[in-house]
Amino acid sequence: MEIERKQYTRRIRNLVFIFVITAILVSVSTYAWFIGMRTVNIEEFDVEVAGTESLWLSIDGVNFGPTVTINKSNYATAYTGNTNTWGGDEGLIPVSSIGVINQTSARLELYEKASLTPSPGGFRLIASKVENDDSSEQDGYIAFDLFIRNFTGNKYYENYDEAIEEAIYLTVDSAVKVSDTDGVEGTGIENSVRVAFAQIGRVSGDSKLGETIAGGDIIVEEGTKYLREMACKDVLVDGDGEIVTEPESGQTYTKVATGICNHNRPAIIWEPNDVNHVNGAISYYNTACRSRKNGIITETNVPVGEDVTDTESYTTSDCGKIIDGLAYPTYAINSVIDADDNVDIYDGAVYNGYTHTTKLSVVDTFTDSEKLREGMDRPIFMKLAPNSITKVRVYVWIEGQDIDNYDFAQIGKAITVKFGFTKQRFTEDDALYTGPNTNQGEGPSGEDKNPPVITIAGYESGSRVINVAFGGSFTAPAATAVDNVDGTIAGNDIEVINKVNTSVPGTYTVIYRVSDSAGNL
Repeated sequence: MEIERKQYTRRIRNLVFIFVITAILVSVSTYAWFIGMRTVNIEEFDVEVAGTESLWLSIDGVNFGPTVTINKSNYATAYTGNTNTWGGDEGLIPVSSIGVINQTSARLELYEKASLTPSPGGFRLIASKVENDDSSEQDGYIAFDLFIRNFTGNKYYENYDEAIEEAIYLTVDSAVKVSDTDGVEGTGIENSVRVAFAQIGRVSGDSKLGETIAGGDIIVEEGTKYLREMACKDVLVDGDGEIVTEPESGQTYTKVATGICNHNRPAIIWEPNDVNHVNGAISYYNTACRSRKNGIITETNVPVGEDVTDTESYTTSDCGKIIDGLAYPTYAINSVIDADDNVDIYDGAVYNGYTHTTKLSVVDTFTDSEKLREGMDRPIFMKLAPNSITKVRVYVWIEGQDIDNYDFAQIGKAITVKFGFTKQRFTEDDALYTGPNTNQGEGPSGEDKNPPVITIAGYESGSRVINVAFGGSFTAPAATAVDNVDGTIAGNDIEVINKVNTSVPGTYTVIYRVSDSAGNL
């Protein structure tokens, strides 16, 4: 059994931007795929975005700066003609997505429950597509445009080429949790949240931006216009500067905007809390799920357990175990599901063992486990082109196919979401930096932005991986923390999250967390 001890709070340099979704207040009657679905009534949901001198942000494609805020009060007025949505009057409903972006509408493809009824070993699922292909998004999830201006370099690469793009990393303090003021802990509602980043297209960082009113008319500069109206395709103009929707062979046009999602580039989906599973969700799963027969009938070449309504399609055996502290895949909906598709919500090799369902796919999400990797093992979250302004469509939803999405999670009522990005793969700790306090690029005299540094006893340097005997005992080592302003922090102020279960083999992560007086985590 392998255990990784992670120093959760690290000094992150060159912070690119931070999103803080301060609260999703939930007033509901039921939750999950299973019964009513209308679940999350949003009363407050602020998104604060902070940047650096090399990366500025905007919600209208005109006013760029180091910080922006979007919330329920201003999302609809971000700019004229926007298609942002904030869940609607009835709030969030569980939906499902594998991250595909429709290349015609430049929207994330989402699916919702059309019908769900108990099966002999779970629940038969019928799903319809969320009709968001027209001019507006639908209720039930959050979606908004974010324009990111990357000042790196002077050259703009007008042709799509991922090889020239810069790596962006998710900061270790990015988190989704139950609200300290309005939430109810222990329900697991925060474990089903997904946040997707769909890059739609980009223009040159030198594009002319602006919006003015003259004689009662709204005049939008070309760069802003191209950004706002950007779909997945390249934007071409003729010699008169008019946008060409159907280029003619033999004619010469100028490319003024570069499509991104027309290159089959999926949205990046962040899955927070991937190893967290509350007892309620585990108990519900154990009660509802039974193994589904997976063999093939030779004469007919159809699965033994094909009929999802037939008792003979299931066994009396339990499904695969779910252990708090270990990560499990999400088999999300990839297309419309009809009754004759015979889909059970628990279909999948890891759960009921049935592998013949084609309407569900394992989603390659970016997880919190990946976020916590260190040094050369730290994976890239997404990439941005240099000297560009990129239109990113951000989606927030409750994933209906998440194994933690069960009937009683709605009493969690409120969650908080915070996420940030950095261009820096290595921290000062990774590089063994011992010079003056970098303070996220502001230097030692700037406002305190550095979190405390945690030292784990016996693991001050080198590998933090330890093997524990199956069935043996394990106690998380003690830790100390020192802050550049507060000095030494008491050991009992360090939160240790230890979910190691030595009776179940696997790779577990022990997390140490602490904040300083400035709130740096």
